[in-house]
Amino acid sequence: MRKLLVWALLAAFWIGRGAAAPAKDPVCGEVGPIVAEMAEISGLTERSKVKCEAITRDRVKEFLEERVRDSVKPADIQAEEAALKKLGFAPPDFDLKKTTIDLLTEQAAAFYDFHKKKLFIIETASDFDERFTLAHELSHALADQHFNLDKFIGHGNQDDDSALARLAVMEGQATWLMSEYVARQTGRSLKNSPALAKSMAEASSASSGEFPVFDRAPLYLRETLLFPYTQGMMFQQALVEKMGQAAFTEVFRRPPESTQQILHPEKYLAHLKPVRPPLPPLPSPRNYRGFTDGEMGELDNAILLRQYVGEKESAAVAPEWRGGYFVLFERKHSAPDWRRMVLAYASEWSGPAAAREYFEMYQKVLKGKWRSVEVTSRSANAVAGRGDDGYFLLRLDGTRVTSLEGLPDAAAAGSTDAKSGLN
Repeated sequence: MRKLLVWALLAAFWIGRGAAAPAKDPVCGEVGPIVAEMAEISGLTERSKVKCEAITRDRVKEFLEERVRDSVKPADIQAEEAALKKLGFAPPDFDLKKTTIDLLTEQAAAFYDFHKKKLFIIETASDFDERFTLAHELSHALADQHFNLDKFIGHGNQDDDSALARLAVMEGQATWLMSEYVARQTGRSLKNSPALAKSMAEASSASSGEFPVFDRAPLYLRETLLFPYTQGMMFQQALVEKMGQAAFTEVFRRPPESTQQILHPEKYLAHLKPVRPPLPPLPSPRNYRGFTDGEMGELDNAILLRQYVGEKESAAVAPEWRGGYFVLFERKHSAPDWRRMVLAYASEWSGPAAAREYFEMYQKVLKGKWRSVEVTSRSANAVAGRGDDGYFLLRLDGTRVTSLEGLPDAAAAGSTDAKSGLN
């Protein structure tokens, strides 16, 4: 799934989870001792002094809006928003740009600007929380001095799912180092306590009602906002247990290639790569042109199934994902309108049984994301009918599940039915 806006805005942010009070300039005076401890834990030496400044939350919003103008084209935001709506992750009236900026303005406690090479402290609850925040951001600064975070995240932009995995490397490592810094204040260490690491990761994802924008946001935005911190931290924990200090450099030198590798570190260690299954053929392809495309990773499918089927079912099937890809096609000679676009989607699964489970669950996804669904034809391996935005054809073929959604008329769906052998 496309995440251009998230890449542009979230990278190197620390999402605060406590009550806020004005930041104090003296906290920047603690940079030296904290960066020294971060360097000792990670083995990433400080190559240059880190600049630090305390700013107001109003200036954060200005920074975010400026970053959007400089980093993301309006057409890319339109494409990402269209994909979220067409796939069922967001409602028809959803405003991606405004919601993302509002979310990060509400949530952010600090950020390291890797363009200006400067750390900005925004608002935190106490002196302890300010040091907590500094530890996270100084971890980013050290990583940037060794691996150039701007280039690191940019190299993942050709593959949506791998880009989110790279973001999880950045934020997960910084969250792990921050948590290790806090644990050491009480004489403990995450290195010999996986349970402590898990509890600290879970604590960072908890919402106690003080973040209304976050609580109102679609499930997809909430999950992808927190994923780099929570699951990224647990990914780093697994690698530290396996590799020790070398893990802090290994994840940058050989970054994970999918969110599945973040969720299942053993797949990263085994070098298991996702596949890109072929898309179902589009009827009358000359009448369309590609509008946007993207990967549908394990995380995307897990959220989709949680939203429309159930958490238990999602947990059982999503890990069987092996690859996913989609394209939105717009009609030629017409203004872009996501409701009139055709979605072509293909997913690959670990075996025929897992694919059939997903095939059955995806029918519930279709019923959930549309107000009405009329099934006009069904067989053991295919379902055709009409939804809110046009005709659809869902097929199961061995380990692959494909879907065409938003076809303009029954004849278009019918021609595809004939090719598939659907009765």
